Amino acid sequence: MDFPVYLYLGSLRIHPHVLFESLSYFLGFRLYLWTRRPSGMSGLMSLQILAGTILGAAIGAKLLFWLEDPAATWEELSRLNILWGGKTIVGGLLGGLIGVELTKRWVGWSHSTGDDFVYPLILGLCIGRIGCFLTGLDDHTYGTPTTWITGVDFGDGIYRHPAQLYEIAFLILLAAVLIPFYRQSRGKGSASSTRVSYTSGRMFQWFMAGYLLFRFVIEWIKPTLHPYLGLNNIQLACIAGLIYYAWLIRSKNNLDQKISSTHMKA
Repeated sequence: MDFPVYLYLGSLRIHPHVLFESLSYFLGFRLYLWTRRPSGMSGLMSLQILAGTILGAAIGAKLLFWLEDPAATWEELSRLNILWGGKTIVGGLLGGLIGVELTKRWVGWSHSTGDDFVYPLILGLCIGRIGCFLTGLDDHTYGTPTTWITGVDFGDGIYRHPAQLYEIAFLILLAAVLIPFYRQSRGKGSASSTRVSYTSGRMFQWFMAGYLLFRFVIEWIKPTLHPYLGLNNIQLACIAGLIYYAWLIRSKNNLDQKISSTHMKA
């Protein structure tokens, strides 16, 4: 296989990254529209929250990328160069989270909105990673050299971990693990699981915790700089996110236990 793997539509040659990234946004959003639950949110409020999410994701993805190599970033800035290229998924997710939470406070919406985004995000990430894999070395998302049977030669004669395919496999597994949360969020769980009302947002919390943990681990087999006491920019962001979600999940579990105790006494 020659990388990048271009796709052809008649005489038109399409770069795989452009095609699959576009598909990830389009199909992910379509899945969201198809599966989202009625929320009672006004159309204007929905647009405001969506705008906050997109803005936060764009800023987070760019800022975290700039921290990958602080020296190179500073050199570019000192030359008055504009750093347009590069972005990170982890930065986009965490930035989008901050953006949506700030916007919800601004517009006065207190209910959780994350659960409906879980499967659209998983679909979008999987499709996007296909494009990353087919792009090859130019995408800089591959892993370190390996002798594993999974190793892939991206065109320079060196077999490397196909980190993009590892991520797709993990996301599919995570999607299966989260099915019980999805059913509970829509009131379809078993009698025992629905005895206590489902806490909105729990599914998104476990998705984020799982994905951040995976990204923290897989960064060890990526040929990126690790200038922060042996860690890289992605791992630092993952640690911050995991601390936040560990606290949030524990708080939700304590709340569920109190509700369960109240129901038993009643």
